[in-house]
Amino acid sequence: MAKKQLDEDLLTGGSLNTEKDKQAKKAEKLAKKKSKAKEKNEQKRSALKAEIDALKEAKADETDEKKLEKLDAKIKKLSDKYSAVGSTPAGKIPQKTAKVIKSVVCVVVIVALLVTYVATGAVRKGFIASLSIPAQYFTGLTVSNGENTAKIKVSTYNFYFATLYNSMLSQQSQYEQYGIDLADAGLDVDFDKKLSQQTYTDPDTEETMGWDEHMHDLVVDSIESTYTYYLAAVEANGGEDPEITDDQKTEINDTLDSYEETASGYGYTLSGYLVQAMGKGVTESVFRTETTRQYIAQNYQEELSSGTENTTYTEEDINAYKDEHLEDLQSVDIKIFECSSEDDAKAFSESLAADGSNFAELCTEYASSDFDKKAYADEGYSTELGMTRSALQSRGYAIATADAHEHEDGEEHSDDEELTYSGLDWLFSSDRQAGDIYQYSTSVVYVIAPASLSDRNTVNVRHILIAPETDEEDADVTTATDEQWTAAYDQARGLLASWDGTEDGFAALATENSTDTGSTENGGLYEDVVTGQMVNSFSTWCFDDSRKAGDTGIVRSEYGYHIMYFVGENDQKIWQYNAEQALLSEDSASAAEALEDEYTIKENWFGSRYFQKDVDIST
Repeated sequence: MAKKQLDEDLLTGGSLNTEKDKQAKKAEKLAKKKSKAKEKNEQKRSALKAEIDALKEAKADETDEKKLEKLDAKIKKLSDKYSAVGSTPAGKIPQKTAKVIKSVVCVVVIVALLVTYVATGAVRKGFIASLSIPAQYFTGLTVSNGENTAKIKVSTYNFYFATLYNSMLSQQSQYEQYGIDLADAGLDVDFDKKLSQQTYTDPDTEETMGWDEHMHDLVVDSIESTYTYYLAAVEANGGEDPEITDDQKTEINDTLDSYEETASGYGYTLSGYLVQAMGKGVTESVFRTETTRQYIAQNYQEELSSGTENTTYTEEDINAYKDEHLEDLQSVDIKIFECSSEDDAKAFSESLAADGSNFAELCTEYASSDFDKKAYADEGYSTELGMTRSALQSRGYAIATADAHEHEDGEEHSDDEELTYSGLDWLFSSDRQAGDIYQYSTSVVYVIAPASLSDRNTVNVRHILIAPETDEEDADVTTATDEQWTAAYDQARGLLASWDGTEDGFAALATENSTDTGSTENGGLYEDVVTGQMVNSFSTWCFDDSRKAGDTGIVRSEYGYHIMYFVGENDQKIWQYNAEQALLSEDSASAAEALEDEYTIKENWFGSRYFQKDVDIST
């Protein structure tokens, strides 16, 4: 197949021209499957786009900063859903938990993302079809701390460049959906033109360079960071590569299988296709090696961030942290509801009984979706127990947003800005009493217990998540019909009824039936659970004052029905656990910073002549 035709097929997803009937039938079947999935996805995207556009119109007419922040949060939430629709090709493995790690830390390829961009043809344009012996053997970069050294081949550089390239394409698409200006985001580049013919201005130094050089700098940073953690992991493992998880191995194998299927349709070997998609020298072996090393680096970085088994803190250490950070460790128990508008919040507040007895009733009245109207009928759905300032901020409540303020030098929330949070200051004031009611912007709050160092202990709990089966694959379960929710509830009750009464039996049921992929491998177990960590209904059940080991129950959340099993309460107070985690985070950050300072990267002049750091546009 001629290079020009292959480029066109890669970019447009054009029909395959093959003599093999078997391959043609397979391609036709796959095309129909993709077409059907695409049609469904387009319907979802159209509905979400309409909601996003409506919010953008409202934003254009709004001047109140708090309301603008609220609208931005809603737009981002819907945009996340919009971007996620169709992100995994039909027939391919679902994308697992997406951890986007910046190049300044440890860049890890989420291989399912590469399936999306490479398999659909959104790849680097115009790559020369050659395995390129220089790329496979010449050293382009060296990462070292003086004792541990990695010589980076040109092919590895090309792999990282292609990964970054596809990542930026994805970011551009997402930012456009968010309505974010690409120039402000530092992504005002046209990937259909030569990078060397476009300029990039560093916002910090105001230095101007070609986009090819900017991309080169980012790639070098990514390689240095990844290989820093990779080499440290190997050293910590006695000089041998640590094993990656079974899930990570499966992810790589499934991805390469999908590539091979696509490659065979074009009459290419897997390595030949990868070279077309990712650059000279990027063979199957290089792809497997580099993704494995990225996972090793990621795993080691996570190990550093969570500390080692030998990391312990004395009671004196924890109390010293408490004395210095008391405000951060105190928590409140509240009922809270986020209204769609400030007018609704005022009306809600005015109708709220002094004892808060009609809070759930008002939540149901002012809820904006059918799911919320039913969910808020349960008192636990609007109850937040043991919430710290940071936990409330992470939830995105208006009461936890910064007050209106001037931005320094045109930058939003710079490191030097002193932000105030009058809503949180009211809530955590020593003057607060149980029964206090407050309306702040779109938030309405009823105080159950004012700020204090909570006496609650961390808990261990198991659960089995039963998500309603919706008409469309990967649809938001909150859109499920009443019949689908009822079916899920009946399934949850049936599973609980079949349980043998032992913790091991519950764990087995979780492994076999739970749709929570994050906990199925360990029998649905979550250890050292703290308030504010889980969704409201889940957390409220766990921290009920009457809860005791062996208790079971079924609660509903926006993810489905949770069959609960209370393992037991631990000895450590939640505030002590939070203080210990904060100390661990500080120490881990220091360890990571020291490690990154220890390693340096150098460019080999001769090998670097073979880097592919531009895009060869066919004319």
